[in-house]
Amino acid sequence: MDWIKRLNQAIDFIEENLDGELDYEEVAGIAGCPSYYFQQMFLYMTDMTLREYIRRRRLSLSAVELQKGNGKVTDIAMKYGYESPTAFTRAFKNFHGITPSAVKTEPVSFQAYPPISFSMAIHGGAPLQFRIEEKEAFRILGRSCPLSKELTENFERIPAVWDAALADGTLARLLSMAEGKPEGLLGVSIHHTEDWKYLIAVRSDQKPGEYEEYQIPACKWAVFEGKGTNRTLQELEKRVIIQWLPTSGYTYAEIPDIEVYLHADPEDAVYEYWLPVR
Repeated sequence: MDWIKRLNQAIDFIEENLDGELDYEEVAGIAGCPSYYFQQMFLYMTDMTLREYIRRRRLSLSAVELQKGNGKVTDIAMKYGYESPTAFTRAFKNFHGITPSAVKTEPVSFQAYPPISFSMAIHGGAPLQFRIEEKEAFRILGRSCPLSKELTENFERIPAVWDAALADGTLARLLSMAEGKPEGLLGVSIHHTEDWKYLIAVRSDQKPGEYEEYQIPACKWAVFEGKGTNRTLQELEKRVIIQWLPTSGYTYAEIPDIEVYLHADPEDAVYEYWLPVR
């Protein structure tokens, strides 16, 4: 399928540029989606971040070059993006279990990490409950925190922000200001600008007071329903990204996506995942 072809073209581009600067926006453009969503899809499909994949490929290729005697350790370290031989040696030893100099001088074994390729796979037939909804622009109020460009860090950062907002009364104060739809508490991921951030927010037209305001543009939304825990919400988002979206006939709209908590009990939540589409 076309999206599989684009993903593999993005991998080919990475392979051709492992010895230089890699712009994630450019890689994502080849795949036909924004950088955040490409990295999210990559993580969900491979269980590793794009950065980690690139690191493994560079360390794999560097070992081959060292074994062939194709350059000094310092030169190969610089070629594959390491600022110093010390940093390269530390990363190399962590990955291969031996030092770069040992590969050059001794008959040792090391790890080979081949390039990945994507293909179509059949997943379980569990249904996804969703609707398509057109919505005019609406305003939200909330409290934000930075989102890391290393996506796995956010799996720990965001729950901690929610815990703090519950403990200091932020959630209760925001709920008292909520009006209109989407109802309930919102987790809003803003990642189409240079500075990524996450807002715990509510839909509201009240004066912002101590809170940050943000305007969500008019958009068409694919709204997926679920219940359970934060972990089951992550599983729902993963299924939407790697199973539903590529075959849906829709593409990402470059605006924030939203987690809507209709009942926000962490162990018995009722939620929706709002994915902006076009």
